[in-house]
Amino acid sequence: MSATPFRIVAADHTGITAANLERSLAFWQGVLGFELSHRAHHTGDLASEVTGVLGAEISIAVLKGYGHKIELLEYHAPPERKRINARPCDVGSVHVAFTVDNLDAVLNTIVASGWRPAGKPQTLKTGPNAGRRVVYVRDPDGTTIELMESPSQGS
Repeated sequence: MSATPFRIVAADHTGITAANLERSLAFWQGVLGFELSHRAHHTGDLASEVTGVLGAEISIAVLKGYGHKIELLEYHAPPERKRINARPCDVGSVHVAFTVDNLDAVLNTIVASGWRPAGKPQTLKTGPNAGRRVVYVRDPDGTTIELMESPSQGS
């Protein structure tokens, strides 16, 4: 690491903008098992100054689980919002990764809920994660989630 006049103390959360907060909550809670921590609604100068989005109005739900927080944000304003369909190869695409104890069971739960994997599970052959099974899935808005299963785990 390079010498800086500051240090990052900890990672706090991953924020994901959703088209429909309730639909996303159903996925993150009902399918992936996160628990709702709290909800908030921000508007006016606070929302605009923090985000840099003039006229921002945001409903927020913070979920906790597995040692990580997910912040779901639904913007109600400004009216000129875009829906992006970024692929993992597109610049600016981001994903969050979770280690799971049974990749097949997670995938079956996702499929049963009406969502689908983005790819097919593969076992990494080399590198520090050799032996892990990994796959990308997508949440209801297309956000990429990587699921990883260690070789000592699984069905």
